[in-house]
Amino acid sequence: MKLLAVVNPISGGVDKNPFIKKAVTLCENYGLDLKIFKTTGQDDEAHLKAELKTFNPDKVVSVGGDGTTLFTAKALLNTNICMGIIPLGSANGMAVELGVSEDPLQAFKDIIMSNIITDLDLVCVNKEHYSIHIGDVGINANIVEGYDKDTSRGMTTYIKHFIEALNKVDPFQVNIACNQKVYHKKVVMLGLCNGRKYGTGVPLNKEGNPMDGRFEIVLIEKINANLLIKAGLSSINEAFIDNENNTVISTSHAKITFNEPRLLQLDGEVIGTFKTLDVSLLKGAVKFITTQQNVYV
Repeated sequence: MKLLAVVNPISGGVDKNPFIKKAVTLCENYGLDLKIFKTTGQDDEAHLKAELKTFNPDKVVSVGGDGTTLFTAKALLNTNICMGIIPLGSANGMAVELGVSEDPLQAFKDIIMSNIITDLDLVCVNKEHYSIHIGDVGINANIVEGYDKDTSRGMTTYIKHFIEALNKVDPFQVNIACNQKVYHKKVVMLGLCNGRKYGTGVPLNKEGNPMDGRFEIVLIEKINANLLIKAGLSSINEAFIDNENNTVISTSHAKITFNEPRLLQLDGEVIGTFKTLDVSLLKGAVKFITTQQNVYV
């Protein structure tokens, strides 16, 4: 078996070398052909696609967080190569969604051993940007932007930018055309969900399923102390999901417009500012290696 590991060395500030050493030893012991591809930030997509053609792996392993998972998935579009996830980033939301083991080496063993291959959806925005997990406009996108620009990483840095963004909450008008209806709302955040929960464990909706051919638009009209407490509790028990201040729309295509250009983040990456978002669902775009621990199987 030929395995290509796509490694983001800096994701989450997590040292990937201990895992790589264990993975190499495991593959040598069982006669598996493992190749390591490390991202550098310079033409990574083109280099990875070239590596895929040259090496022609049986399976691809994404080693990092949600951003690395998305990067790997995009490179595998229009191929029959399947992929799995090793959760080693600051946000491992998609790994959690899909029942991936928290132990990186066990997750790697599961990828090697499993014959359960499922179809995983992708969300496409404006025909050129993609999300495999959760994207949003509003307060969380502002948090991601601040975190992305910071030289520090980790939960302390995230909390710092969370507090800063919370103090600058600015409700905005959004218009959504989908399902032969038009919705008009004033919100502090709009979520685009292929899954249900952020990497922090806080869910945005109960309906999300990354394998059902639909995505969810979540409209949050206000954020206050009580809502934040509920958000924290909801990471433990989904019965605490705030439905009073949330509107959830399930669809396969939507056109979203704002009163002025708004910052968009997708899977932890700041994409830019947009006044209009044309969002569509690419059903079964990626072949995903999973186990029976995945609640969607």
